[in-house]
Amino acid sequence: MSSIRVGSAPDSWGVWFPDDPEQTPADRFLAEVADDRPGGEIRVVDTLAERKLLMADLAAGFVALPGGLGTLDELAEMVTWTQLGVHDKPLVLLDVLGYWSKLAELLDSMVANGFLRPENRALLQFAADPATAVDAVEPK
Repeated sequence: MSSIRVGSAPDSWGVWFPDDPEQTPADRFLAEVADDRPGGEIRVVDTLAERKLLMADLAAGFVALPGGLGTLDELAEMVTWTQLGVHDKPLVLLDVLGYWSKLAELLDSMVANGFLRPENRALLQFAADPATAVDAVEPK
């Protein structure tokens, strides 16, 4: 399985090409990091909106690792896009040491109180281990 990490960097304006002296040091660094991971690729974009569009276009599915507000933002946008029919890719939260358990409780409360439809709650899967998460997003 190959990985594509999509990053937004305000001071970077594209993907680094080795023969282009106009590229920034940040571009060169990102390219070197990608070279250390066989099958990996880094694409640098100008904005977070571009990052989300590119991720949605390239991904077979989404696995959310424990993270902060940026992770929640991306997760919420991807599940909203699923609700709207923009894509139908699986969304999985890797629940490391119960990190996402409070979110699962919140979602269940939203269903119980009529703010979230059960079928939309089911769009977010929770996985206890990496193998289960990867299996959930692998194309069948």
